Amino acid sequence: MYVVIDGLEGDMARVEQPDGTVEDWPVHRLPQGVREGDVLRLEVRGGHSVLQRDHAETRWRRQEAQTKLNALNQTSSDGEVTL
Repeated sequence: MYVVIDGLEGDMARVEQPDGTVEDWPVHRLPQGVREGDVLRLEVRGGHSVLQRDHAETRWRRQEAQTKLNALNQTSSDGEVTL
């Protein structure tokens, strides 16, 4: 299962769940150095939850988001933006 860091505020992080809901989690329970937009893989091992940063998934999602943003920002030959 994957969760995404939606935002960091002080000692709390907004974490988006796979179903789109958002929860507040204490930052100290997250991998060190976590940033907004990071994708975390949540696994259960021996009855314990283990969170790991998924660098490849984070990179892929950021690239996809940038591609979509670039497409939205393109203008037509007459200078008009098509929505």
